[in-house]
Amino acid sequence: MNIQTDTSTVTGRDSSDGTVGKALGVLDRVAAFGRPVRFTELLEASPLPKATLYRLLQTLTKQGMLGFDPERGTYVPGLRLVRMAHAAWAQSSLAPIARSHLDRLSRAVGETVHLAQLDGGHVLYVDKRNAVRPVPMYSEAGKIGPAYCTGVGKAMLAFLPEAEREAALNQQSWHRFTPNTLTDADALRAELDVIRSEGNAFDREEHEPGIHCIAMPVLSQGGRVLGAVSVTSSTDRGALEDLTRHLPHLRQAVDRIAGEVRDWRFPDQTEG
Repeated sequence: MNIQTDTSTVTGRDSSDGTVGKALGVLDRVAAFGRPVRFTELLEASPLPKATLYRLLQTLTKQGMLGFDPERGTYVPGLRLVRMAHAAWAQSSLAPIARSHLDRLSRAVGETVHLAQLDGGHVLYVDKRNAVRPVPMYSEAGKIGPAYCTGVGKAMLAFLPEAEREAALNQQSWHRFTPNTLTDADALRAELDVIRSEGNAFDREEHEPGIHCIAMPVLSQGGRVLGAVSVTSSTDRGALEDLTRHLPHLRQAVDRIAGEVRDWRFPDQTEG
């Protein structure tokens, strides 16, 4: 299933923080292509002037943050960036903590399981377990997706403090991916209130046609949003309401992940 990347997930931070922000934006764009990318493709997708983009690419390549293939004229994430990403995954991601609990949840429900965290108002998928009968879909570990129209995204948005939630809503693109996508903040706020009351969120084919899910947030002892877990399936396999039967297993998984987070003191170091 070919779903286009929400371009706001790679453009929202370029305009601030000067040269550093621009360089990080270039790294985001190279990574977002998911394949070796030519200068002309980056230039077409970038708001930066040609000379500025070229200069930043040269600097990032020299520093090992990007790799360049002179025969093909393409850029890829560099090995230095890969090392940093691996360290970030090990130290800042919920994935190492959640691994065994995702395995257990996957075996119990037989459907696709996602683990995600918020990244600047967007969803970062940090781990995934495929269904017994895999279903093609956009989400993969390492991919960035929209928060306003995904189950994991809405589950996390609903439990943010008001100021953080509003800041995150201001970063959404409100692109209509499907006829079911909510495309304005007021409609989403109303749904987030319901999600906060009920404790779980649904994706009603809002990001991809034929794909729906149920999700719950992973919360720290103090109620801080750490991430979210979802159980995702295809409409060909059943109605959205059928996914509610997985709620006990889903709730058990997020509770166990949260418990291990408390033991590890990640990332709420200040909680007493």
